Amino acid sequence: MTKKIKHVLGLSGGKDSSALALYMKETRPDLDIEYFFTDTGYELPETNEFIDQLEERLGYIHRLNAKSLNNIEGRGELDFKSMLKKHQNFLPSQRDRWCTIQLKLKPFERWADSLIADGYEIYSYVGIRADEPHRTGLLTIDKPITTVMPFREDGIVKSDIENILQRNGLELPAYYSWRSRSGCSFCFYQKKIEWVRLKDNHPELFEQAKEFEKGDSNNVVGERFYWMGKGEPLETLEDPKRREQIIANHEKQVERFKKKKRRNALIGDIEGVCELTDIDEIYDDVEGGGACITCYK
Repeated sequence: MTKKIKHVLGLSGGKDSSALALYMKETRPDLDIEYFFTDTGYELPETNEFIDQLEERLGYIHRLNAKSLNNIEGRGELDFKSMLKKHQNFLPSQRDRWCTIQLKLKPFERWADSLIADGYEIYSYVGIRADEPHRTGLLTIDKPITTVMPFREDGIVKSDIENILQRNGLELPAYYSWRSRSGCSFCFYQKKIEWVRLKDNHPELFEQAKEFEKGDSNNVVGERFYWMGKGEPLETLEDPKRREQIIANHEKQVERFKKKKRRNALIGDIEGVCELTDIDEIYDDVEGGGACITCYK
């Protein structure tokens, strides 16, 4: 009996997963791949615009969302405040990424379960590059899902990604002009400079993040934490002095990074450093700040 196999590829609206989808069409045109985008309801407008551009080139993209898990009809936002209440008004954080579970993983697993119930074995293609040896990809335990990493198999590295997009008529998603990742507008993995730029580029989304940060102030158990970390709520960015301090500190980090690159004789055009796509290196952080690949690649 021939196995029923479903090939799926998740798009985050980030550069790597988008490049992977285009690369697969170039190099494995015989595979019938189904694309999906898990829409949290809190994506940046630039992300949704980019997903629409990808759909023009790839064909139909499944839009998964957590509303289907809560019997909410139509496209729009989940009530994040009600989700906060269910988590005792604790914001999601690097130690407790409940937002990823609720808004990204559960909708995917529900869709995958429907395919498995129809007798399919799933091959999931993820955009982990050959220069990311520390990443393993999302592995769903006790489900017939196999993770495949074509970039790693084919030796594709970070410097190849923009070329793949460009030869398919796409530039980097527009948010890369001010932010380093896709994902929710209030992602806690953002650097402080990115919160400053969120305020500049999408003030209404910045205000929304402030409201989520406040939560139900009367029912917070224990010490209070904020999107930017312990002891620094977003309202501190209303202070011009603090804002300028963050900008100045970021500029120093960028210059320090460029000097470090200049000392490496193998590096060519230092001015070609992309501040946002290189931001984790600039801050001596692992790519993605240690986040899993589900939200932003």
